[in-house]
Amino acid sequence: MTKKYIYILFLLINSITCFAQDSNALFVEANKLYQQENYPQAIEKYIAIEKQDVVSAELYYNLANAYYRTNKVASSIYYYEKALQLNPNSKDIKVNLGFAKRMTIDNIEKLPTTIMQKFSKNFIQKLDYNSWAYITILFVFLFAILFLAYHFSYSTNKKRGLFILSTLSILFFIISLFFTFHTFKVANSKQEAIIFAQETSIKNAPILSSETIFELHEGTKVTILENKDNWTKIKIDDGQTGWIITKELKEL
Repeated sequence: MTKKYIYILFLLINSITCFAQDSNALFVEANKLYQQENYPQAIEKYIAIEKQDVVSAELYYNLANAYYRTNKVASSIYYYEKALQLNPNSKDIKVNLGFAKRMTIDNIEKLPTTIMQKFSKNFIQKLDYNSWAYITILFVFLFAILFLAYHFSYSTNKKRGLFILSTLSILFFIISLFFTFHTFKVANSKQEAIIFAQETSIKNAPILSSETIFELHEGTKVTILENKDNWTKIKIDDGQTGWIITKELKEL
């Protein structure tokens, strides 16, 4: 019986190893095709890797670059955004995303932001919630070390200094814990999508015969508010909302 389980485990490990090797081989092949400027075939290889449920910032970034080279506006922006979700501090992704956005038609002015919103975007959200969680854990360990040092210290001056430092570490722990929950909430509460239709009419109701409020074009990023049948209610950066046929956008 034990041999049977060991054999099954061996087959499982072997299949996982083969799967990883296959993905790596495809990735190397796709990169070679990209370097040879054979972008359509490179895209096919990258997509084949994605279909194997591989989640990778590098994969999405390379795929976005290939789409950008073939002037596929929506697809390039979509995959740059996907890559940025996994690696939010990458300068290369941000720069190339900026280049891709210049190919879009829609020029939407963003609503003014409050001081707290600016602080959240420019400081707190510079790190993802996993990074803030690691920092939070670090402050917990720091507090434990400082508290133990304070407890076993006999010098009055050292005790005073260690007490102040341990208090500060607790304060920073609370702040970083708040930042962790904040970034987690932002990441999971905001559903965004990219318009893939070359041009689409945004309606005031989820009915084809309803009035068109405004029009959008491929590559524009929108926020998803709700879904109803084959319609999706969206919001754009200037605060306007409306309904779009769901198949004309792709959720990030």
